[in-house]
Amino acid sequence: MGKKISILEDDQGIREIVELIFSQEDYEVTGFSNVNEFMSRKSNVVPDLFLLDVMLPDGNGLNVCDMLKSEEATSNVPVLMMSAHADLITMKNQCKADGFISKPFDIDHLVNMVKNAI
Repeated sequence: MGKKISILEDDQGIREIVELIFSQEDYEVTGFSNVNEFMSRKSNVVPDLFLLDVMLPDGNGLNVCDMLKSEEATSNVPVLMMSAHADLITMKNQCKADGFISKPFDIDHLVNMVKNAI
């Protein structure tokens, strides 16, 4: 397997499609449906990239991004944010993510953003 990606996305359909796409691109993908599940992940396993949704049922992806960027173990791991609702300019001012993707997204664009970030 290739590089590791952790995906935090509450929409099961989007999460499964993204997992399938990146698995076919030879990435090792771990998906999470909510912040609580994500925070319970094994902290000793640090992925090569985090792909986070902004609006989640039990939290906010922007806050998760800030937390990841403030922890020593994950501060240098690229974070890409996804949102159908958030204003990208506002998101850029609210967190230190390495990239922002509007939903719905073009699959090729998403794959290229991930490849460029890793």
